[in-house]
Amino acid sequence: MTVRVERVVEVPAPLADVWSFIADPEKRARSISVVTDYEDLGNGKAVWQVKLPIPVINRTISVETEDRTRDPPQYVEFVGKSKVMRVVGEHTLEEQADDTRLTNRFVVDGKLPGVERFFKRNLESEFDNLERELHEDLGLQY
Repeated sequence: MTVRVERVVEVPAPLADVWSFIADPEKRARSISVVTDYEDLGNGKAVWQVKLPIPVINRTISVETEDRTRDPPQYVEFVGKSKVMRVVGEHTLEEQADDTRLTNRFVVDGKLPGVERFFKRNLESEFDNLERELHEDLGLQY
C-alpha cells in the first residue's frame, strides 16, 4: 500500500523567503517529528536518522535522501530510501498577490508492516510541523 498526502497552504511571506526555508534540506528534515538526527553529505544528499514508533522496527533507521529536482524558486523534489521505506517529497511554490502558495506532496511506500499505516495516520501532523517550523523560521505567527 502506498500513502499519498497533499496539503496546500498560503504563507503570508514573499516567495523568496519561503523558498529559503523549503530549499534547505536540513530545515525540511528537522521539521519532521520522527527525524532524530540529520547529516548533510553535500550536493543535495543527506542521511536522516528516523525513529518510527511501530513494533516491527525497534531501532533508528538511516534514510538516504537526495534532492532529485530543483527549479528555484518554485520547486524541489527529494527522494529518501531505506530498508523500510521509500519516500518522495515535493514542494511547489507559487507567488500570489500578498503571499506564497506552498503545495506539499508526500508519497510513502513502506517495505515493512506498519510503515504505511503510521504515515497514513501521521502525515497530516507532519505537515503541521513543517508549516509551524516555516512560520517560526520566517518570524510569522502560526
